[in-house]
Amino acid sequence: MQKAQRDDIAVDGIPFAEGRVWGDEDEVVAAAVHYAWQRLKEAPDPVTGARPAADLARAAGTAVTARGIGATAALELFDQVLAPATRAQNGPMNLAYIPAAPTRAALAFEAVTGAANIFAGTWESGAGAIHAENEALAWLTRLLGWPATAAGCFVSGGTSGNLSALVTARAAAAASRPRPVDGWKIVCAESAHSSISSAARAMDAEVVTAPLDRHGHLTGAAVHAALEATDGVFAVVATAGTTNAGLVDDLDTIADACQRHGVWLHVDGAYGGAGLAAASVRHRYHGIERADSFVVDPHKWLFAPYDCCALLYRDPAPARAAHSQSAHYLDAIDRDVHNPADLALHLSRRARGLPFWFSLAVHGTDRYATAVEQTLTTSRQVADAVRASDHLRLATEPELSVVLFERPGWNAQDYAQWSARAAAAGTVLCVPTQWNGATVLRMAFVNPETRAREVIEVLQTLR
Repeated sequence: MQKAQRDDIAVDGIPFAEGRVWGDEDEVVAAAVHYAWQRLKEAPDPVTGARPAADLARAAGTAVTARGIGATAALELFDQVLAPATRAQNGPMNLAYIPAAPTRAALAFEAVTGAANIFAGTWESGAGAIHAENEALAWLTRLLGWPATAAGCFVSGGTSGNLSALVTARAAAAASRPRPVDGWKIVCAESAHSSISSAARAMDAEVVTAPLDRHGHLTGAAVHAALEATDGVFAVVATAGTTNAGLVDDLDTIADACQRHGVWLHVDGAYGGAGLAAASVRHRYHGIERADSFVVDPHKWLFAPYDCCALLYRDPAPARAAHSQSAHYLDAIDRDVHNPADLALHLSRRARGLPFWFSLAVHGTDRYATAVEQTLTTSRQVADAVRASDHLRLATEPELSVVLFERPGWNAQDYAQWSARAAAAGTVLCVPTQWNGATVLRMAFVNPETRAREVIEVLQTLR
């Protein structure tokens, strides 16, 4: 085929080829891909972190201009100024909040996913990608003990997943009974993730808090009492791995209470759901097979990059009834196939589950189970060191991979100062939290590259 001839023209003095507004971007693409490859090979920098806004603005200058600054300058700005002002989430000594530890395979395929530019909201547009995502979801479904007819999709995070599941639960309730005079209600514990309260506000629903037992778990007895005393409850939210302490609610007795009262059970496993893959803690999730919906964030403890939450329904029919959008421009969509847009509060979506699928396909689910077990082993070794210490004390017995501990005699300021010094030195990222009204330190282990001996050495600096 003869190559079409293009004449160089200019707009406002800026030359480009006719029919190609952006000009020849080959060098730009090559530079960006090379930079991504270099970043994938490098270990994360443990001392990177946020800068004051005014300081960052001065250092960055103005990049978005009428004529652009070019690929070289833009990449240099990102590498020298912007990237160092972000926290290294996948550093092995990042134990703050719930960090992330994606495999290099998953990170690399994130670049492939972006390059493919797939619209994965409907089967018509993204069948191949959705098929792959469904294969990854099917593995999670088997871990849950759910039937093969279960289905779901990937959304941005636990907040979006929890909201979508609760919208489904309310729609299912509204299909069988009128709206309560005093509004719909959700039952959960005070240990539930903050996104549950956020979802309730967005839905104009009320949160009814059920008490925890003395070990920090929501139980079926507490849920039953709340349901007996409260009208208009459309969902109970249990947590499989609380964010603050890594505790798993008493799922089986909660499922009993929900079944007795005919109420939807949603399980938030955004962090802790990954423990389903580990034989050593699988017993803690007994009863999860009876849940109606479930979320887990692969970008937390399942080694995928941001952003990726798996939202699953044991029976997807109520989700389709709640979320399917109708409009003339959507009339051509085949509703008999798997459309992720029908299962959550979204329409446009990228194939964010593909990097997770790729990593599973590359490494295999056995290695995933091994990686989760490795982090559990590390957390237990650190907890054992705290027990054996003469200057530290466990705040509560760990169940998954979060360890809460205290330094007797310290106040909130002592903890904050130690945490800031350790972060500035790149020694460890470990931040204080509150437990039973007291300030304690919290370590969350989700990276199989974290070494217990290195963490235990850091504990000596708390003397």
